[in-house]
Amino acid sequence: MRINKYLAEKNYATRRGADELIKQGLVLINGRKAVLGDQVSAEDKVVVSPKVHQKKYIYLAYNKPEGIVTNLPQGGEKEIKDNIKTKHGVFPVGRLDKDSSGLIILTDDGRITKPLLSPEREHDKEYLVKVDKTFDENFLEKMAGGIQIKKPDGRYKTKPTEIKRHSRDSFKIILTEGKKRQIRRMCEALGYRVKDLRRIRIMNINIGTLKPNEHRTLGGSELKTFLKNLGFKA
Repeated sequence: MRINKYLAEKNYATRRGADELIKQGLVLINGRKAVLGDQVSAEDKVVVSPKVHQKKYIYLAYNKPEGIVTNLPQGGEKEIKDNIKTKHGVFPVGRLDKDSSGLIILTDDGRITKPLLSPEREHDKEYLVKVDKTFDENFLEKMAGGIQIKKPDGRYKTKPTEIKRHSRDSFKIILTEGKKRQIRRMCEALGYRVKDLRRIRIMNINIGTLKPNEHRTLGGSELKTFLKNLGFKA
């Protein structure tokens, strides 16, 4: 693999930051100074200057309340960083609509953004959804099989998914894709309006007992499993 990817996976820096370490001559491969674009294998000996410390990233599970945006607020809107006070320069990975609530990962680790959000990776995200009226088994079957929803450039059929009834007017659904307002648009296509939408799980991370605007630090086996599934080590 490329040397900058290797250094990123060893928690020395992001790939861009690793490039800077290489430019500064702080990385050796088999006794010689590394250059940008170098490839390394398991047989190569990589030494990083003791001046450089492996970064300790922060990972938080946060329960976003309804009414605030994930980022890029407009017209007096509040965003997550206005609500949560931490000593760390964390940012949200992914998004939740302003009128939705629930679990979102906050971190200062830019490495995980692409592998977590990439639709090709098909990571589970589970939601608890309440609609405006009762539904029957036909509704669940149609939702599970995929729904045709409108797009600016035409129509799109959502991927088959797992769904189960939670109550007479609510259900749990697992998505592995993330089209804009997808669950709301799926329900609207069948004549239902979403009254409440809450994300309760991302991969192996559960919202648990977190109250709105509360967060907890991820660690231990929970974090190791999460990062391993994204291709990284804790």
